[in-house]
Amino acid sequence: MGFVLLGVLFVVLRLGGWVQFHKDDLWAWMIVLSPFLGAVLWWMWADSTGYTQRKAMQAMDERKAARREQHMVNLGQSKGSGKHRR
Repeated sequence: MGFVLLGVLFVVLRLGGWVQFHKDDLWAWMIVLSPFLGAVLWWMWADSTGYTQRKAMQAMDERKAARREQHMVNLGQSKGSGKHRR
């Protein structure tokens, strides 16, 4: 996401005329568009190595654990509640 935001910032600066990245127009656009290439390469690597899937599974496991803990608190059976029902 950082690559995309940087690329959008570069495009806005370039089109607005606030920054000249290079004297040659071709090189200037290559510099401006390079963060988008970085984003594509990052996403390709993340998907091919399973990084994206691992992060999604980790987030799902954390949500499940939090939901289970909340249910236990609601039932009064959490470790820190101090209540014991008989």
